[in-house]
Amino acid sequence: MRRFAIGLLALCRRAALALRRMRGTTEDDLAARRVVSGQAWDEFCDTLKAAGASLNFPGAPRDAFSQAEGYRYLTRLTRAGLMAFVEHADPRAPVLHRVAHETVKLGADNPDNYYQTAAVSGACEYRITGRRNTVTYLGFGTQAGHYGQGGGLPPTGYVEAGELDMDADGGFELVLSTEPREGNWLPMTSETGTLIVRQTFLDRETEVPAELHIERIAPPGEEGRPDPLTPGQIDAGLKSVSTLVAGASLLFAKWARDFQKHSNALPRFDQETSNAAGGDPNIAYYHSHWALGPDEALVIEATPPPCEYWNFQLNNYWMESLDYRHHRIHTNKHLAHYQPDGSIRLIVAHEDPGLPNWIETAGHASGTMCFRWVRADAHPEPRTRVVKLHELDALRA
Repeated sequence: MRRFAIGLLALCRRAALALRRMRGTTEDDLAARRVVSGQAWDEFCDTLKAAGASLNFPGAPRDAFSQAEGYRYLTRLTRAGLMAFVEHADPRAPVLHRVAHETVKLGADNPDNYYQTAAVSGACEYRITGRRNTVTYLGFGTQAGHYGQGGGLPPTGYVEAGELDMDADGGFELVLSTEPREGNWLPMTSETGTLIVRQTFLDRETEVPAELHIERIAPPGEEGRPDPLTPGQIDAGLKSVSTLVAGASLLFAKWARDFQKHSNALPRFDQETSNAAGGDPNIAYYHSHWALGPDEALVIEATPPPCEYWNFQLNNYWMESLDYRHHRIHTNKHLAHYQPDGSIRLIVAHEDPGLPNWIETAGHASGTMCFRWVRADAHPEPRTRVVKLHELDALRA
């Protein structure tokens, strides 16, 4: 049904464009009128206002604390959208910037990740130059469209650092294009609109992130700098920002509602759904909801399979990672304490239970959570159980 609706909207859009051409009205003319009249701004504000409905989506918590976090979440999405679709939206002069970080969060953002993105176009070619340094995981992906357009983020190409030819110092060049290239190559298609870079740390305090720079490979005689801003760019940018805020908040509100069907358990999340929403195709995700009383703890036990990396994290209801700058809200392959048999036991609790692998709730009584591993040989489901705090005494032996 969603694909049918999107296809119908696209057909209507093409018909409207054809009608305007018959009347001698171009898209640029229309954008100029919308900007001068204030219609572009009015619609931007109206869509932002409508985005608040995601905080009242069925299943969403209605307490003042959760709602306050929800409104902060919407402002963060707006800030991220303005950076991506207004400030750095020109694929002719791309800029790698951080789309999710310590104060912009969405979709169970990984506390171990250093996310970067850039606007690109399948009609152009690009070169990324960089140095690998010591970060544990480095991956580059191209995706069709962006969150601001709706319809998901299906992948159009992916390459990891381990697949790249580098010099002795970790230096490399990576070409992005629709046609294959010799050497390091990241595929695009005519639909590509976004570059996503994921750098994953096992230990942020000791590892050095990769140094990266992107540039468009301009045809001979053409400069690689951006043209002056046009009404069309600002009109499209404002639409994309407001659509991002409304679309992403509604999507993840729906996910969070569905996770409550298996609260305090960690079943594997559908891989196709994850990929379509921009997830890494090499990562298996276990998303869920959690809820604990003041005298309860969630015990999670698993034997991580052979993999490049794994981690577990707590999020608030809106699927924002909790404040990892000031609280221990996650652990990973390097940081976790292991049992003698190679298994792990995580304890989610409001207060420190005096046991290894304590995950703080950071003032939350409920929220969402995520377990993930990268390139795993198997996908065992983590075991979970809710216990009273006094029952943790049996685990101290």
